[in-house]
Amino acid sequence: MGRVVQRSLRSLDQFFYFGMALLLATIVVYGFSHTVGDSLIHPDVPPPAIFYFHAAVFSSWVVLFIVQSGLARSRNVALHRRLGWFGVVLGGAVPILGLAIAVTSQQGAESHVFFAVSVNDMLLFATAFWLAVYWRRQPEFHRRLMLIATCGLMGAALARFPIIPGIPWAYAGVDGLILLGALRDLVVQGRVHVVYRYALPCVIVGQALALYLFLGAPQAWVAILHFIF
Repeated sequence: MGRVVQRSLRSLDQFFYFGMALLLATIVVYGFSHTVGDSLIHPDVPPPAIFYFHAAVFSSWVVLFIVQSGLARSRNVALHRRLGWFGVVLGGAVPILGLAIAVTSQQGAESHVFFAVSVNDMLLFATAFWLAVYWRRQPEFHRRLMLIATCGLMGAALARFPIIPGIPWAYAGVDGLILLGALRDLVVQGRVHVVYRYALPCVIVGQALALYLFLGAPQAWVAILHFIF
């Protein structure tokens, strides 16, 4: 029985991040499959070209995350690091394009206050991503931060699930995905890594603030948005 448990823990340790990469890709494909046809493939009014560019960069990031997780799993460190420099360029473009799409999509007061959600998602990704780049020589920090960064992008896909009614539940899904990483650490290593202990509370606080600005629409925030847009 002890050997079975040890083998199970070893498999969880070895395959977790690659499995999470596949899970996140599945979420993206399923979520956006409900809207991509009407919005990008067969739209009534063709969107600006930046929407297609954003879709290509976002999809490339998800694919790269799978590839990099697979390379790390197979211990192909040399190729992982070479592809990592392409990932720096790609990951650097994700929040820029995300905010550009958020600005381009603004139509009416409700979409203006929704801007807080877009800013929060891009800020989460950018913070975790650049910290992962900074700690690229420390794998235990790097891989957890990359997972958190990619999980932070899942809100848009989860919000498109028919069974998830709106952004608050989508954010709960994002938190649940990050929590899986913390649970993996607890099961495999007996403790939650410091990255999750600091990151998850910060993620929840950012989400709460974004939801307050979006759903509560305080006058000061609305005034700032009117000034900007």
